Amino acid sequence: MYIDLLPQRRFLEYSKSPGRIREEIRAHQKKVKRFSCVIDEIQKIPALLDEVHSLIESDGIRFMLTGSSARKIRRGGANLLAGRAYTYHLYPLTFEELGDQFDLERVLRVGCLPVLWGGSREDSREFLRSYTDTYLREEVAAEGLVRSIGPFALFLDIMAANGGETVNYSNIARECSVSVKTVQQYYQILEDTFLAFKIPAWTKSVRTRLVAHPRYYLFDTGITNALCHTLGGRLNAKVRGRRFEQFLITQILAWIDYHRRDFQLSYWRTNHGAEVDLLICQGQQILAAIEIKSSTTIAGDKLEGLRSFQKHYPDLPAYVLGIDQTNRVLDDGIQVLSWDEFLLTRLGKL
Repeated sequence: MYIDLLPQRRFLEYSKSPGRIREEIRAHQKKVKRFSCVIDEIQKIPALLDEVHSLIESDGIRFMLTGSSARKIRRGGANLLAGRAYTYHLYPLTFEELGDQFDLERVLRVGCLPVLWGGSREDSREFLRSYTDTYLREEVAAEGLVRSIGPFALFLDIMAANGGETVNYSNIARECSVSVKTVQQYYQILEDTFLAFKIPAWTKSVRTRLVAHPRYYLFDTGITNALCHTLGGRLNAKVRGRRFEQFLITQILAWIDYHRRDFQLSYWRTNHGAEVDLLICQGQQILAAIEIKSSTTIAGDKLEGLRSFQKHYPDLPAYVLGIDQTNRVLDDGIQVLSWDEFLLTRLGKL
């Protein structure tokens, strides 16, 4: 049984009378004894979660609840079904899911949203522009998540252009003419609506001073290109490097979630500017340090960040993940390999 809360008529019906959903499910149950019920866009009417909880308890019905925002549910004091529900995150398509269709250059340009890789002949540029203009800006405003769409739209452009860089809230607040607190709320909105994810800084060190501000990435490279107006033509080397880093970190996050591994991601940066793109951690323990390079030629003299990290953590595995790389180990023990081989064979062994 599929219930979509997006159509206005259905939304109004259930908003006025949340108990109506119980009546419809019970009517369906008389025709089909064993079934699952999918409710899409559940965040629109958090009150339905009480009905869902009751039906799980009384009738043993299996529910699948999907949504594009957790903000209303968390802040509205809704029934979060503690002990009754598992939480899963869906990502854009992974390179394994794309299989033979996978094309790295296309992924870095248009991203991995399923609609752009299915059987339909969507115009990728028009779709992504429409998505960013209509959904990212107007839908956020329509949900009442921001008071004024102007500063938020400007923030989105700045955030996309600086994705993957260490966040300076004060500078962004100055550019958007809003308070630092408002900028922090904007970032929280992106997290709550699953439009961006945060990579915190690793700060657990007594031997060196580390940067503490986080980094943020939008959930898809195509969305980033649409906001940065870099959809047309080939990406220049700098932009391509940023998109490759965003793509690979997203792939690693998807792998962690889909394999239900208790890993966390951080980055490492000292006050003197030495940095490592990614740390894979488990609680207080660092499992591996990763530098991401989009160039097919990886020179040892460009790995100062990893070497600085090794001085503090000499026994931890350090990787450089590149494109079309032959596996090799540098003199200082740093391992160079292709990004896809790391995902397929190394990540699961950490």
